[in-house]
Amino acid sequence: MADFEKLILDIMKEAEADGEPITREEAEEMAKMEVGAKEIRRYEKAEEPKKERKVERKIDKEKKEILDCIRVLLEGLGAVSVSTKTETEVSFEMNGNPYTVKLTKHRPPKK
Repeated sequence: MADFEKLILDIMKEAEADGEPITREEAEEMAKMEVGAKEIRRYEKAEEPKKERKVERKIDKEKKEILDCIRVLLEGLGAVSVSTKTETEVSFEMNGNPYTVKLTKHRPPKK
């Protein structure tokens, strides 16, 4: 209840600062409307479901070339079971230990 009284006084002060003083009854009515507006929750749903867009994945040729060079180097060093996952990483086994080399292309910094 103290919060409601504080809200009424705040509304009256704001109205007076705007140069339009209001009565306590008007302030109480405005406070009731403001409290009621906060309690109302609106749940709305779109009429039509969003259409699913099929986004075609772009292949980065530069990364693919770099990983192909790494793959050739690893095979030359004696790596076993070399496999490439898209153009992002190369997995291989060397001396009985499994390894993965992942290549990340960084975006230029924002100015």
